[in-house]
Amino acid sequence: MTPTEPLVRPAGGQPSVPPPLPVKLVIAGGFGVGKTTAVGAISEIEPLTTEAAITEVAAGVDDLSHTPRKTTTTVAMDFGCITIDPTLKLYLFGTPGQERFGFMWDDIVEGAVGGLVIVDTRRLDDCYAAVDYFEHRRIPFAVAVNAFDGRVEHTLEEVRWALDVSEGVPVLVFDARERGSVRDALLVVLEQALARTEG
Repeated sequence: MTPTEPLVRPAGGQPSVPPPLPVKLVIAGGFGVGKTTAVGAISEIEPLTTEAAITEVAAGVDDLSHTPRKTTTTVAMDFGCITIDPTLKLYLFGTPGQERFGFMWDDIVEGAVGGLVIVDTRRLDDCYAAVDYFEHRRIPFAVAVNAFDGRVEHTLEEVRWALDVSEGVPVLVFDARERGSVRDALLVVLEQALARTEG
């Protein structure tokens, strides 16, 4: 066998095509910022969600003032996947947004090459925990400002200043409902992860 000859040949005699490389990314952020929506918009499979109804007790704990129509919340994680090209497949894990579910983060993030922190500019403080988590664990990430109702409350530079993230962290606007917009944001995270490995 020569070095260039494929190791496996199917019955038809043609070289087999290797499966795409699996890459794990995490989608994080505060309560109701659009994590479940983003996973659902991009996933090529029916996304796995762990949505539970918001009870009266939870409504007293979680701030629903900016999401009055929200009736469910993620209590464990969201999961979906998307094949970027024949060589690369992304596995997406969305974290729960409430701090009381933070004990699950270490398990969800294990093995991830990068993260996307989704931000609602009407309540920036909700995403501080996610930004801190990725910074302290030196996991590459990008900040995606979700354009609720097609607009954002602050400029990207104001968001960067408020979150105190370095110039090396991309900050961008996206729409969690739009497949192409979510894809572009995830590709930015991939570029960050690749730059980290090459650096």
